[in-house]
Amino acid sequence: MNRKILAVFLLLAPPALFGADGQWVLGPSTLSYHVSHPLHESVGVSHDARGKGVCHTGQCDFLIAVPVKSFDSKDSNRDLHMLQVTRGGQFPMVTVRVLLPESELTSATIHCDLEVQFAGQTAHYKQVAFQREAHGNDIRITGTIPATLSDFKIDPPSLLAVPVKNDTPIKVEMTWHPM
Repeated sequence: MNRKILAVFLLLAPPALFGADGQWVLGPSTLSYHVSHPLHESVGVSHDARGKGVCHTGQCDFLIAVPVKSFDSKDSNRDLHMLQVTRGGQFPMVTVRVLLPESELTSATIHCDLEVQFAGQTAHYKQVAFQREAHGNDIRITGTIPATLSDFKIDPPSLLAVPVKNDTPIKVEMTWHPM
């Protein structure tokens, strides 16, 4: 009888009790960039990000990818110009890799080291802060990546001979689900 109870407990107990490896999949998400020019502000938004995370022996590795052409600023001419300036035809995906200790996944504020590949270049951002909220088993992550055009060797586009600002922060709103 005791063996049956133990067997049922082992089968039904959550894997987290035993420190088992975990996997995550990216659910609904929004990524948006902000470009500033003295004459106007522009925001491009994408809801097409895909991602997966794997935690193994206390270390988590997350990979997020989003098509460059999926960003929409509500101005098709601006979006086409953005694709040209960022070499979106040659480098059609933006990828973000995040490595962090598994223990960070329970913090209200997660500090991540990010590797972002965009426009044929790779930029590294250290200790970027993201806010974490648990909703049942889902984890909502929000924050801003402090990207600049020069990080990716992109010449700032100009309007009336005045270039846009170098700062192009990327706002991130993601929901992760355990697999």
